[in-house]
Amino acid sequence: MTDRSPMVAILDDEPQIRLMLADALGEAGFRTASFARATEFEAALPGLSPALCLVDLGLPDRDGLALVHRLALESGAAIIIISGRAQVQDKVTGLELGADDYIIKPFDPTEVVARVRALLRRGRTDRPGSRNEARFAGWIARFDQFTLTAADGETIAFSQAEGEVLRLFLDSPNRLISRARMQEVLGGTAGESFDRAMDVRVSRLRTKLREDPKNPKLIKTIYGAGYIFLGEVGWS
Repeated sequence: MTDRSPMVAILDDEPQIRLMLADALGEAGFRTASFARATEFEAALPGLSPALCLVDLGLPDRDGLALVHRLALESGAAIIIISGRAQVQDKVTGLELGADDYIIKPFDPTEVVARVRALLRRGRTDRPGSRNEARFAGWIARFDQFTLTAADGETIAFSQAEGEVLRLFLDSPNRLISRARMQEVLGGTAGESFDRAMDVRVSRLRTKLREDPKNPKLIKTIYGAGYIFLGEVGWS
């Protein structure tokens, strides 16, 4: 493990779970920081810069879903929910609010490590040959910083989950991106919960790109088929 190893933040009020996850992730080569309360985590977050956050929904001092939503809007970190809530609606809501994955307690720590690795591998942008900056319709998307910059200079953060969808669109402009293609590239299980999660991510991207929700110009919905990104894209 080195100072360049990815940082994983663990937020869970159960000491045994924090220790189990920290041990498993440490053995896998990750740096970790553990927190029992949301307030402690939020105070440390600016100086922490985690690559991924493991967030328990049953926090003693904050609604876990609200925290997930804030992280998705304000942080470039990937988010995995770890929760004892096994209802489908809880999982759907977590994904809609910006989580990248959802793991139900009790779990095997090796599965958590595998999912952390898979998410960070999907989101990694510093590999040789990677294209990190795209320009389109007056916007600049910087995938190494997880930001969008408008023509007027305003900078808006996007989450890793939103960035994955945006990169997929920008890699294939003016071409239909089917639901099946999104599932193949982004991972996940095809079905209603995946479709709803994708719809929410696209909706958030449209808002950040200042699109008219009734008549979007850049990201068009092709009903029954998928989406198409309209415009010229330049990469650097």
